Amino acid sequence: MADLSVLDVRLHGQSIGTLTRLPGDRNLFAFNEDYINDLDRPTLSLSFKDAFGQLLTEFKSTQTRLPPFFANLLPEGAMRDYLAQQAHVNPAREFFLAWVLGRDLPGALQIVSMNGENLPPEEEHESATPKGAASETNVMRFSLAGVQSKFSAVKEATGGLTIPVDGTGGAWIVKLPPTKFKGVPENEFAMMELARRIGIDVPETQLIPIKKIKGLPKGIETAGDMAFAVKRFDRTPDQGKIHMEDFAQVFGVYPDDKYKKASYRNIAEVLWIETGEVGIREFLRRFVFNALIGNADMHLKNWSLLYPDKHHAQLAPGYDFVSTIAYLPDDALALNFVDSKKFESLTLDQFTRFAAKARLPEKLTLDTMHETVAAFREVWRDSSDVPLDEGARAAIEEHLKTIPIWSR
Repeated sequence: MADLSVLDVRLHGQSIGTLTRLPGDRNLFAFNEDYINDLDRPTLSLSFKDAFGQLLTEFKSTQTRLPPFFANLLPEGAMRDYLAQQAHVNPAREFFLAWVLGRDLPGALQIVSMNGENLPPEEEHESATPKGAASETNVMRFSLAGVQSKFSAVKEATGGLTIPVDGTGGAWIVKLPPTKFKGVPENEFAMMELARRIGIDVPETQLIPIKKIKGLPKGIETAGDMAFAVKRFDRTPDQGKIHMEDFAQVFGVYPDDKYKKASYRNIAEVLWIETGEVGIREFLRRFVFNALIGNADMHLKNWSLLYPDKHHAQLAPGYDFVSTIAYLPDDALALNFVDSKKFESLTLDQFTRFAAKARLPEKLTLDTMHETVAAFREVWRDSSDVPLDEGARAAIEEHLKTIPIWSR
């Protein structure tokens, strides 16, 4: 087994650093000198800046896993296991998973072998999957963080979607219906449409019959007839790349800690500094909206930043809006809001305290909350045309009765 393997980390097509696999299955990231010395360098992540905005350049190695910023680029759960199996890579050894999936990552980042090898030599990664070299044609290379089965797709002129053979290069993300819960694609489409109607920034979406999707890989289990498709907001119309990062990356925490290591206050504080009033208004709209629909899963990875000019952050369009209480009764938010996760704690006084603790203008905070509740009340009353089954609709109705800002 080779003692060292090196991957080239590229941002906007330019090499900015390396990921090196050291003896003992340790991994080390380092910026290259050209990036360090470039005073006009594009932003990789806020997590690589110190309190004064200066670039951090000294990093410790990590055992088996990649450093948190890079670990958050990789899929989780069953999707990770599936893609790792296709490439004969041990899913726990993230260096080799990044090697396989690094050509089509979120944002403007690519991770590729320094030697140009698309697949790691099998003797290096000691695959935990059945032997037999993975081929270029059976490896899906698209990587998007999360646990749901999702693939990169190209939209056809007829309205259908095609998943490329290697899984890369599409401008759309297809999310397949899970086997455990019924109607999730319809639920997400409905929630995203309601968000759009009250003025929240969300990407283009569609519900599409699974039979109109070509190139679905074998071995993926689904339930239901429809899939949810969302247009990638980290891609331009000519397939250029816009860099992005989620808030688990911003705070330098691993995906496992996406519910624990930060709060909504922490997100708001970053947005106030980086994006000002525009970003905070949008954050508050989304927070209130997702509380009203009963989305108990708005964790750190479901909030992201975009870097359209390569340097300055703005809040990325909203995504993963699902009424989770339609499937799993839950009285708690994903993260702390002031000092509680309880939906029932969302009172006028709590929003006042949130503004004070996050150092936000109180009037801006309360006005945005009131406006969002009023807008949701109007669109919810006229929402009979969105594809939401009666069970989910009833669950939201019951949930709304528990939220003080809705009932006042």
